[in-house]
Order: sequence, then C-alpha cells, then structure tokens
Amino acid sequence: MLKTVMVILAATVFLVAAPAEVSAQDVLMNSAETINQGNFKLALFPTVLFGKNGGDSVWGVAGRAGYGLTPRFDIEAKAGIFKGINYFGVDAEYWLVQGRNANVSVGLGAHMTDYQARADSSGIDTSLLFSTSPVKQLELYGGLKLAFDSFKNSDPNVTLAHLVPGLEYRLGPDLDLLAEFGIALNENSRSYASVGLALYLR
Repeated sequence: MLKTVMVILAATVFLVAAPAEVSAQDVLMNSAETINQGNFKLALFPTVLFGKNGGDSVWGVAGRAGYGLTPRFDIEAKAGIFKGINYFGVDAEYWLVQGRNANVSVGLGAHMTDYQARADSSGIDTSLLFSTSPVKQLELYGGLKLAFDSFKNSDPNVTLAHLVPGLEYRLGPDLDLLAEFGIALNENSRSYASVGLALYLR
C-alpha cells in the first residue's frame, strides 16, 4: 500500500508543480552509501530556491529513481521541475571509502535543461560526498556539488557550485526521510533547501 501511495504522490506532484522561472537546479539528497545491490529507489523532494538580488524565493520539485548495480555502485535518473524549466539527467555514484563511522562517495553525471524563455543547455555534474552515522537510524552528510552548463547559440557557459550539508533518517526498513541545504558558492548559483522521502523497493 505504501509503495502505491508513493508512486501516485510522485506522479501527482510532477504533473501539478508550477513554480517560477529560475536557473536549473539539482539536489543530492543521499548519503555517501550507494543503493543496495539489486534494490530500486524512488524519491521525491519538494525544493525551494531562495531569492537573490531582490528576487523572490520559488518552489519546485525534484525526483530521483535509481538502482543498485553492485555493492558499491548505483545509477539514478533525476528530474527537476520549475515554471519555465524542465531538468532531466542521470548520475552514477561510486562508494569510494566504506568505513565503520565514515563513508565517502564520488558521483558523475549529465543533464539536459529545457528552458521556455532562453536557449536550452546541457551539462556535466560532479559530486564528492562524505557521511557519518552518529546513531543507528541517522546519517549526517556533507558534499560539494558542481555542474558545468553549456548553452546553445551564443549564451555564456556557467558553473553552478554548492556546499551541501544534509541528513538521512530511517523511518522504516524501506523508507528514509531526507533534508538538505545547498549553500551557493558562486554568483551563478542559488541557495536551496529540500526535504522529502526515499522509498526502496527490494
């Protein structure tokens, strides 16, 4: 029943989301541990991009669907929907360091962004992620997220850079609550906050 509710909720939010036009935005929303081998992941995260230079904050939705290919490697499709923008991509993550109290992963991906009011873009995504588990059901993580966007026609290329602290709390055997704050590190980026659920299907 819970799986059905999550699927219906994800479809509904993706269909009705309509925030204001902004730069493309991705979220990490996971610890440094990869998806368990053979498991599927379905996740949905309402996201707010904070206003800058006098602009308004706007709401959108981000989602991820992934699969654990090996004990250390997973792949995830991702999407972000805001008014005037559709963002789609894919990421691969490798669990580089598996420690008792510390884990490190690296990610590499690509995305395409469809803008209504400007040239479309495509880009490369990279991430470096650290996490630790101070108590059994809680993981704290921090990451550096970079995106390199190339625009069609004569528009300039841009780099988006964020420092990302977050947490992942296990609500049940197959359900996690996640929340993170993306701190913009350059003028092209916008700080954001995101919170939502990740469901794992075995």
